[in-house]
Amino acid sequence: MNFFDIKVKNFHCLNQVAKKGEIVFTGSSLCEQFPISEMLQNVEPRIRVYNRGIGGDVTEGLMKRMEESVFELEPRKVFINIGTNDISRPGYTREKLIANYRKILEQIRERLPETKIYVLSYYPVNREIPWMEQEWLDNMFGVRTNAELIAVNADLEKLAAELGCTYIDVFDCLLDDAGNQKIEYTIDGMHMFANGYKVVLDRLLPYLLEE
Repeated sequence: MNFFDIKVKNFHCLNQVAKKGEIVFTGSSLCEQFPISEMLQNVEPRIRVYNRGIGGDVTEGLMKRMEESVFELEPRKVFINIGTNDISRPGYTREKLIANYRKILEQIRERLPETKIYVLSYYPVNREIPWMEQEWLDNMFGVRTNAELIAVNADLEKLAAELGCTYIDVFDCLLDDAGNQKIEYTIDGMHMFANGYKVVLDRLLPYLLEE
């Protein structure tokens, strides 16, 4: 059993004791590393969030685990942040990413027609991190530039509107004056410390609280 399968099996086990009809976050490492439950401790009224992110996952991976990551929980809201790893992989095309994302949204629409779906934009990156080796950064990011992320975000916004989902921009709020992810937020140019996620949470809170 590989790392992915272990994570998915554990989600299934957790779902047996979880309360249905709550809020689910699902996606890749940018979702998994979001300390959303801890950050919501002092928010009233109480917001219960189940995090079903898996580091390194791609859209095809999420499609394979929709049962354990979304459907078993029967959420009233689902927030999705998946696809940045697709952009870094060889053979990436924007068209294939959006096609896969469409399948994910359509599955939720079909299985859970009353569930509100929120599509998060991709976060900006910063490819100029002084404490990281440039060669490593280039290999990790591939074609994942801010220009490409802006283009994909525009396509995601159109897709969300077409399928009756809510698109949330969490790109601009993380930018520095040069158009990169702010250096004080970033761990490695892509993943963020909790102060970056606090900015994201501030943007998401109205959607978390709305009925």
